[in-house]
Amino acid sequence: MERYFIFEKDENIERENVRFKNRYGITLAGDLYYKKDIDKNEKYPAIVVGSPYGGVKEQGAGIYANELAKRGFIVLAFDQPYMGESEGEPRLISSPELFSESFSAAVDYLGVEVPFVDREKIGAIGMCGSGAFLISEAAIDTRIKAVVTSAMVDMSQAPRMGQTKESLLETKTKLSNQRWEDYKNKTPLVNPIYPETPVEEVPSDMNPMWAEFFSFYGLKRGHHPNARGSFTETSLLALMNANLLERIEEINPRPIMFITGEKAHSKGISEFAYSKALEPKELVVAKDATHVDLYDDVNKIPFDKIDRFFKENLN
Repeated sequence: MERYFIFEKDENIERENVRFKNRYGITLAGDLYYKKDIDKNEKYPAIVVGSPYGGVKEQGAGIYANELAKRGFIVLAFDQPYMGESEGEPRLISSPELFSESFSAAVDYLGVEVPFVDREKIGAIGMCGSGAFLISEAAIDTRIKAVVTSAMVDMSQAPRMGQTKESLLETKTKLSNQRWEDYKNKTPLVNPIYPETPVEEVPSDMNPMWAEFFSFYGLKRGHHPNARGSFTETSLLALMNANLLERIEEINPRPIMFITGEKAHSKGISEFAYSKALEPKELVVAKDATHVDLYDDVNKIPFDKIDRFFKENLN
């Protein structure tokens, strides 16, 4: 099957499709980006990039990797287990523990398998939902020397937002009972949000937040057949039982940069995480940017600031 990317790779950048295992033995798929003319006898700082929640490496993570590789970094964008080109059955499970662990697995790979990476100079970027997964993992993996989140969403809190005690119990009961149905059917229930092929416009009856996501994932702009907003329904139970930002203070004294958009619906999440984090920390608000602009709009994503942050903090 021919691979599809939503962006054009820079002609001076090499992109290698690679494989590496997490500590559970699941093989993850990644794309390694670096300048074609680098001296592979030297060692360079590296960055791991995690996709937005439900996204794959051929979308926003690849855009970040392509741009940062042009600035001299070795960059690894990866697919989460059970998604994209990565292994894991049944497909489309969402696991806060495994999705956080993927960042450490990527650091394992870079520090052992890529001889031109300086293993003491590895940073990471988490986009959207991956931002909170990265925060959780960086709190325990001290090999991640510098952390950037972009348009962060905390998926451990998202399923609880707007719920009363009664509605939360109803949700838990519904999903708990779905486990019996999944077991009986020998396959978990999955309800894709986005169409199999891109459409021309956003449905008119969507609320503004979901319409914004659809404008990326459902239209040609960001559509990818491996990223249809699909996870097993019962995955929500694991997310509801997690608290991804609980130990954010333990990243100190390593630095964190939080990037959000001036018009992003998720802006408050980055502001909250910033308030919880210890110094050194930085909050960057991208002018005129919405949440999904920070997925793919290279004119609004503050790459100069990201470049400066990693060059200062990986040296």
